[in-house]
Amino acid sequence: MSRIMKVFLFLAVMVCISEAQLSAQCLCQRVRNKIILVSDMQDINIYQPTVFCDRVEIVVTNNSGLRYCLNPNLKAVQRLMASIMKPKTSTTAGPAVH
Repeated sequence: MSRIMKVFLFLAVMVCISEAQLSAQCLCQRVRNKIILVSDMQDINIYQPTVFCDRVEIVVTNNSGLRYCLNPNLKAVQRLMASIMKPKTSTTAGPAVH
């Protein structure tokens, strides 16, 4: 195979790889504009912006195992995140120091 063909083949592979990365940038292609009850939520993952996705993504897993994305701009979602992120104050005494 000639050197020119190798270069073109290499460039074609690089273009395919970069296109594949660009098409799968963000996890959330669609977001929900409503939230479910907190008691129906099994897990919440918050993904900060990266070089591959330039927005905050909030992925919720419900008790059935279904995953969906929440709109981080909704006031209800912002209140939910604030209540989750708020540090909990402990009502139990810590270990005694002697």
